Amino acid sequence: MVSLASLQRAGNSIIVSSSFNSKIYHPFSSHSLTLKTSTSSKPLCAYANPNPKVYRRPSFNTHVDKQRSKTNNIQIMNDPLPGNSERENLDVDLMSLCKEGKVKEAIEYMGRGVLAGYDVFSELLDSCVNLSSLEMGRRVHYLLGKSPFSNDTALNNKLIEMYGRCNNIKGARKVFDQMREKDLSSWHMMINAYAVDGEGQNGLLLFEQMRKLDLLPSKETFVVVLAACASAGAVKEGFMYFELMESEYRIVPKIEHYLGVIDILGRAGHLNEAEKFIEKMPSEPTAEVWETLRDFAQIHGDVELEDHAEELLVDLDPSKATVNKISLPPRKKQFATNMLEEKNRVNEYRCTELYKGEGYQNMKGLNGQMREVGYVPDTRYVLHDIDEEAKEKALQYHSERLAIAYGLISTPARMPLRIMKNLRICGDCHNAIKIMSKIVGRELIVRDNKRFHHFRDGKCSCGDYW
Repeated sequence: MVSLASLQRAGNSIIVSSSFNSKIYHPFSSHSLTLKTSTSSKPLCAYANPNPKVYRRPSFNTHVDKQRSKTNNIQIMNDPLPGNSERENLDVDLMSLCKEGKVKEAIEYMGRGVLAGYDVFSELLDSCVNLSSLEMGRRVHYLLGKSPFSNDTALNNKLIEMYGRCNNIKGARKVFDQMREKDLSSWHMMINAYAVDGEGQNGLLLFEQMRKLDLLPSKETFVVVLAACASAGAVKEGFMYFELMESEYRIVPKIEHYLGVIDILGRAGHLNEAEKFIEKMPSEPTAEVWETLRDFAQIHGDVELEDHAEELLVDLDPSKATVNKISLPPRKKQFATNMLEEKNRVNEYRCTELYKGEGYQNMKGLNGQMREVGYVPDTRYVLHDIDEEAKEKALQYHSERLAIAYGLISTPARMPLRIMKNLRICGDCHNAIKIMSKIVGRELIVRDNKRFHHFRDGKCSCGDYW
């Protein structure tokens, strides 16, 4: 089943009092905004429509009580045009719209002049982070810049997180650099954004800059620093920072720091070193530790270590055992969903049994080219009780592959494709998309529920760990 969700864009003209006539560009519209002269002594704002009314933007005193500034219900009185004696109230509860998931509607009301309180901006940015919606996030950023809260540190931290989740590192760094005041969370968000995006080396450079400013790191700081080391494949630096925690900053490593080091070693393929590191831990390894080692052993093909780690894992948590019995098909609410971002719309793809449509036809051609360059389907990732041929066919039409296939025929050549996936990408699709990126000569960006994957020239930014 394929559904199309169109992204609405604001695009209205406004008329304000001024002493000149000119046109200006609105960042969320393909239309221009026209400034015209008026005899009124006060600036008025009216959205062009068949029966225009003029809205006066109420003044906002930045020195008012903080509780008053956080109000969610704002009333705007409309000043009537000459000859029109009507007055109407625009009474909108923005917070209720946000909690109901009507983020788009809330943003549109704010664009029409409804003022938002601090809590509304916080809720909107959280929603944009959860939805990984860059388009809506940019609009909220623009509106925040026009509000009294534009320099609030906590809201700017949310902006950094939003841009990082949406794979816009330049946007995140621009917000970070323009912040008047930064706290530790600001540095953490930016370093983590680099780590998740596969630019761990830039995250480490930022941490060194933080140290030069004599900022005292916390235990949370070293969690994101170790993640940046893993992203950059910096094994020596990872051990250096791990030892620096206790020797220089008197921070006792916790389980999350040990997992960070195991992540560094596992990504680099140093499985024996990872096992020895676990054995030397001052506390008993948790189930998460053995599960991490097992997953790395599976990725790197060390069957003996995989079995050993699984045995220790099952002793601690029997529910983590890999069972050989055939699993039932997932429930409807667990179906894989992929969103393909295009110029001004988002297409949604779900894995179904009916192989038809343009995306399916294009996928057939890609499958043939992939096999020619050595692609072999890994049917271990199909848990349904079906024959081998049916398993291979099921893998070929996973929803992320359909989204890519449709994107290739519906977007200009060499344009990067951005896919958002609600589940973790399977190993076979990961290998297949690497091959696709080499065949089609495009950058394929896939965001699953754990991290970003940048596929370029047959390689992935995650270093084959996901």
